[in-house]
Amino acid sequence: MRIGYKLAAEAFGPKELVRQAVAAEQAGLDFVEISDHFHPWLDNQGHSPFAWTVLGTIAAKTERIGLATGVTCPTVRYHPAIIAQAAATLALVSDGRFTLGVGAGERLNEHVVGPGFPETVPGRHERLREALEIIRLLWRGGYQSYEGKHLTLADARVFDLPDELPPIAVAASGKASAELAGELGDGLFATEPKAHVVSHYTAAGGDGPRYAEVPMAWAEDPHTAAQAALETSRWALTGWKVMSELPNPVNFAAASATVREEDVLGKFACGSDVDRYVEVAQPFADAGFDHLVMQNAGPDPDGFLEFFQRELGKRIRSLAPG
Repeated sequence: MRIGYKLAAEAFGPKELVRQAVAAEQAGLDFVEISDHFHPWLDNQGHSPFAWTVLGTIAAKTERIGLATGVTCPTVRYHPAIIAQAAATLALVSDGRFTLGVGAGERLNEHVVGPGFPETVPGRHERLREALEIIRLLWRGGYQSYEGKHLTLADARVFDLPDELPPIAVAASGKASAELAGELGDGLFATEPKAHVVSHYTAAGGDGPRYAEVPMAWAEDPHTAAQAALETSRWALTGWKVMSELPNPVNFAAASATVREEDVLGKFACGSDVDRYVEVAQPFADAGFDHLVMQNAGPDPDGFLEFFQRELGKRIRSLAPG
């Protein structure tokens, strides 16, 4: 079991995210994963720096820890040619420590440019397929062109390519996206412990790492932890159909206004009881995920990292399907 730490780019500024990544390496985490957003989920989170600049700085200030986007949408706000170039460069400056996590996106981040976010899920999946084909094409080297239903590439070349290309982990929440991950990705990325998503991924030929984010909030007591998560992360309880569709933080504030502390306690591991953290993480191991991301929504990142190093890490690493 490989264990990562989620860098919450919606909740912290760029220098603090770099500091947390360095601390995560010192605490023994295997990788850090950063959200690639234009907006935070809620205005009171207050941040949303450019993920690629942060990752490049982390690469320069760390030696061992892996880096990943969790996840980038390479179809609207970015053209896939730009992501192909960015990922290749990051793989070079990190000495091969980078994993490109990609997904179909959320309206929150993608509606801000161009024609806006595609209205239908099949249309988003079509665009993601074309984007992956373009990225793979450019990573072959040489000048390349592509004409798809939604995306085009005209006589483009990525000049700086690493000897070993970065793996691509594709986000999935259902059958269609899991099959896409198995067909065109090198790994799977998910936010819920759904065994059927892993099954569809492997049935489509996927045999790479399987990433999942585990919701938790560290503080000395569960109430303090849950209140912090309620203030900044209650959007996580709205479900993917809501999370992918709302356009602005104010909409998420309204949609999550009825979330209660007991709802947070039911989903998140809150407080400092190791057994509760294991209880929340176990379903992800049971579902077949082997790269677990510690998504800490608590008020004290350093306290969580100390807790991980002192108590939690050994227990989480030993998880196996039940």
